[in-house]
Amino acid sequence: MDIATLIGLVGAMVLMLYSIMMSDPAAIGAFIDAPSALITLGGALMTSLAAEKDIGALIADFKSIVLVTKPVKFDQAETIKNIINLSNVARKDGLLALEEASAGIDDAFLKKGILLIVDGTDPELVRSILETEIGCIEERHKTKAAFWDNLGLAGPAWGMIGTLIGLINMLKNLSDPSSIGPSMAVALITTFYGSVLANWLCTPVANKLKANSGEEITLKGIQVEGILSIQAGENPRVIEEKLKSFLTPAEREQFSEDNGEGGEG
Repeated sequence: MDIATLIGLVGAMVLMLYSIMMSDPAAIGAFIDAPSALITLGGALMTSLAAEKDIGALIADFKSIVLVTKPVKFDQAETIKNIINLSNVARKDGLLALEEASAGIDDAFLKKGILLIVDGTDPELVRSILETEIGCIEERHKTKAAFWDNLGLAGPAWGMIGTLIGLINMLKNLSDPSSIGPSMAVALITTFYGSVLANWLCTPVANKLKANSGEEITLKGIQVEGILSIQAGENPRVIEEKLKSFLTPAEREQFSEDNGEGGEG
């Protein structure tokens, strides 16, 4: 479980509920209204469905929320270290020796690239194949994040529609002034529901998916450059310096401390 996501979502909900019930615990009842939830959440969901290819795609996009609850760690420094080790193997024993070394690689993308160069695939074709796969991965990630972005936009919009409906119904019956306050409160609940949907759930989920995607794409970019550098027969020290460019200054310093002066010459 991703602790940051769990604490953020649960903490935000707890603080909101606490602030509502702070002066009067019974006040929470004023924020529960089935018709308001129906028009806001139901309307947002239906417009999201209208934008999807089919119901199956909607369900698949909804399931992407599970991705933000899983701990994800893209260790760029460890990847660079593995690539340098592979470059040392290739430098000492030749590219064909990488086939045996690839058996211990868990990352499917890196393993695929190594096997491509072992097979003697043209460097430009290797880059094309790997970058095409990266592009497809990135597009899938964008689709998932876009779903939550769109749902986050639809929530407040449908909340405003619900508020307008409530105001229209209220203005049609002004004969009883005592009913205006309660009717106005009910009308505003839809806007409240829409804002909560967008800011508590949709925006954080979309941003987390985008952040995870960015880290994964960067990691795969490191792997592509490393694979092509190995194929080109570059010195492991040169490869290390090239790949360290992807790291922040602090990460580079830590990498150097953990791995000494670099790969073998």
